Formats: sequence, C-alpha cells, structure tokens
Amino acid sequence: MARTMRDRLFGKYVMEATVTVTEQVTPAMRRVRLETDRPVAFPYTPGQHVRIQLKDPLSVSGILRPSETLRTYTIWDLAPDRKAIELRVHLYPGDGIGLRWARTARPGDPVTFWWPQGDFFTREAAYHVFVGEETAGAAFGPMIRALGASAEVYGVLESESPEHDLPLPEAPTLRRVHRHGTSAVASQVLLAAVAELDLPDNTGAAYVAGEARTVQLVRDFLVRERNWPRTSISTKPFWTPDKRGLH
Repeated sequence: MARTMRDRLFGKYVMEATVTVTEQVTPAMRRVRLETDRPVAFPYTPGQHVRIQLKDPLSVSGILRPSETLRTYTIWDLAPDRKAIELRVHLYPGDGIGLRWARTARPGDPVTFWWPQGDFFTREAAYHVFVGEETAGAAFGPMIRALGASAEVYGVLESESPEHDLPLPEAPTLRRVHRHGTSAVASQVLLAAVAELDLPDNTGAAYVAGEARTVQLVRDFLVRERNWPRTSISTKPFWTPDKRGLH
C-alpha cells in the first residue's frame, strides 16, 4: 500500500536499481555500481548527485524522521546506455545510516534512487580551478572529464596520503598534496597549496568543495588575496564535523 502511494506521489522522480559491483578504490573510497532495467531518463550534468533511499519516506520511521530517509552521493559516471550509475563513496569515520549502507552494500542488493540533482557543475570560462579533498574528488572527476582534454585546468587536490589519491583525468597543473595526519578541518595544508598556485589571472571559474570551513577559507583567499569575483567561485561544502545534511 505504502509502495503504491509512494509511486503515485513520487514515481516520476525515482527509479529502481540493483547493486552489481562493490570494491575499494582507495583505503577510504568505495566503488558502488547501480544497474537499472531501463535507461535513466532524467537530465544529468556531471557534478550532480543522486539520493539513495534508505527508508520508505511514507513509512512511520520515514515520516517521523525524514532526515533519516535519503542520503546523497555524487554520480561518478553515467553509462553511455544510461542503464548504470557509478558512485565513488567516501568512507569517513562514523556510523551514520548512509555510511552503513556504503560499507555493507553488496551485489544483488535492490536500491531505490531519486533523480540527479544539484547545481555544482562547470561553467563557461577561460580556465578552471578545482580545489578540495577526498570528498570533492568524486565530483571533480566527472566535471574534469566533461571539460575535455583541450580545457585549461588548474587546482589542488588534498588527501591523507598518496594511497588515498582518487584517480582523476590527467591535468599537468592539477597538484596533489597530503595531510599525513593533520586535520582536514580548516585545512592549512590545502590553503597553503592554493596560495602557491600560479594562476593566469582572475577570469577563470573556481570550484571549491569538501569540508565546510576549508571551503570558506579557500573562497575567502581567492576573493581577498587574488581579487576573484565571488560570482566566479562555486562552492560545495560536503561535510563538517558533527553536522549532517550539508550535501
């Protein structure tokens, strides 16, 4: 009954899929592949995300605790036939329901997901700057791929150590830096690396994502120290300690 009502209310926004692949990509990043029995008809722009339904929104628990119903994951890739979605899920410390799903999902598991959403994607610009840590990599990968090999790309990608680097499209001026045990919150490692970037001017487009305080520090640096217009900087705070729902 609840499923029939859910389909009546939300059917055009949701699809059913099956988990077909799960594997570690880095020590803290997991690959999850979802396959559907028909093409994904929703519009999609690289950088957008889907919401995985972990509880029925019309169930008692879904109604009483709607914040515990859906969790958001950036689309790493949409297959050419649009019948498979690849996710890269960061396994951060904790025990939230989304994290438990990402850790325990296995081939054969059924999944309901909600259509691609979000406005964090590339724009027309003379060049592009990407700044973020592990959680940002899942969005930056498809965004950089969509720009193509001719695009001028700069930026800094931070991770805990080289083995935590998420493979991304090659770009000679895209630096990798590593924390080696220092905090990813208000990251001074990432901020210092951004300060060392040799950018052509302030006419590019910047995409800054990851931990919320670090995102703010990087945006403020570009505005105050490099004279970037705020409108040229797209930000996406994916997380901050002890706070959910930023994505």
